[in-house]
Amino acid sequence: MNSLQMVTSDGLTIAKRNMIKIKRVPDLMVFTMLSPIMFVLLFAYVFGSAIDIPGMSYREFLIAGIFTQTVIFGSTWTGLGMVEDLQKGIIDRFRSLPMAPSAVLIGRTTTDVLINVVSLVVMSLTGLVVGWRIHSSVGEAVAGYLLLLLFAYALSWVMAVVGMWVRTPEVFNNASFMVIFPLSFVANTFVDPSTMPPVLRTVAEWNPLSALTQAVRNLFGNTNPMVPPPDVWPLQHPIVASLLWTALILIVFVPLAIYRYKKAVSR
Repeated sequence: MNSLQMVTSDGLTIAKRNMIKIKRVPDLMVFTMLSPIMFVLLFAYVFGSAIDIPGMSYREFLIAGIFTQTVIFGSTWTGLGMVEDLQKGIIDRFRSLPMAPSAVLIGRTTTDVLINVVSLVVMSLTGLVVGWRIHSSVGEAVAGYLLLLLFAYALSWVMAVVGMWVRTPEVFNNASFMVIFPLSFVANTFVDPSTMPPVLRTVAEWNPLSALTQAVRNLFGNTNPMVPPPDVWPLQHPIVASLLWTALILIVFVPLAIYRYKKAVSR
């Protein structure tokens, strides 16, 4: 068996192990699914009537932002799993086996993709209930979903690095929440950045999550063609910007995660 086949086989084995763990603790998945449903209903019915988006329904504007926020939070499963395995000494056992160092990380990040697929299905159904619709072609809609999964997959490698730096799952949960939550709100996920103060507006316009959200809105046809996006490059070319951010994150954090895995010591 060549090295690529070994990495693929070992990575899928680790992914299967992670999914079995989730199956045995179903409340983890239940609460993961309830969170996006809660956000959709909260913003659609509580804040929807108070937020005006020119030329379109706020609910159609909202769903792409909810998709983005949810898959970003879904990428934290890798980091949480890594810190738990380090704490329990499982990583040392993995490293004693004849398997590629990247296999554990590939298995973990692949699990995030599978969880996010389930999340996107649940959110899409919830969005349809509250009035969201896709107005583009099937191909463009599929591209929108794939872009979300690809960007979230790249962030899973970032979370893997963080998970191998912090010492406890509690610290990881607090650290990831404190970074992701404001990052997902200081963006065009839930409101138009033009309504923000100048400094926050600039941050929002150059926020990678804004480019991703705008790209998904474009691909789903949830935009008003009469209202052009802000005159900043990432929002003028959001699909290209999202792909560039994804590539940059993978180039930096895949080798860094593998390096940290080789150096990680159980706690």
